[in-house]
Amino acid sequence: MAETGTWWTAPAESEETGRTILVTGRKDVEKFRSNPRYSIRIEVTWKYDSPTPGGMPSDADAEMMEKVQETLQEVFRKDPVAVLTGIYTGDGKRDWIFYATSTHIFGRKLNEALASYPLLPLTVYCENDPGWEEYDEMSQAEIKLD
Repeated sequence: MAETGTWWTAPAESEETGRTILVTGRKDVEKFRSNPRYSIRIEVTWKYDSPTPGGMPSDADAEMMEKVQETLQEVFRKDPVAVLTGIYTGDGKRDWIFYATSTHIFGRKLNEALASYPLLPLTVYCENDPGWEEYDEMSQAEIKLD
């Protein structure tokens, strides 16, 4: 399996509900961040049907989300038009945060990657973020051990 990056995970709290959200961030992003072509932030959100009382996904949803995530990571490893930089899980949803070079190509690759899956409850939001502001904000959740 190809290198998937160096990741960290830390708990955070939803501003709206106070529920725990697990924030997972990728550390080794400098080669993407320093490339001005990776200026579009794309958020892919999956609102799951049956969250646990704490807002986490059911085992079945978590398993399917992991399969989808592995599929997406593999597609973008082969054709690096986007890089997965963050994952938020909790409060009834999972958000995958990508930085991409093109919304059009990202959308095509996303559809190709998920073609073999049943229809998934995904929404996609795109925004220009050339300064990687969302990434910097997410990185503040990392717990650094000295």
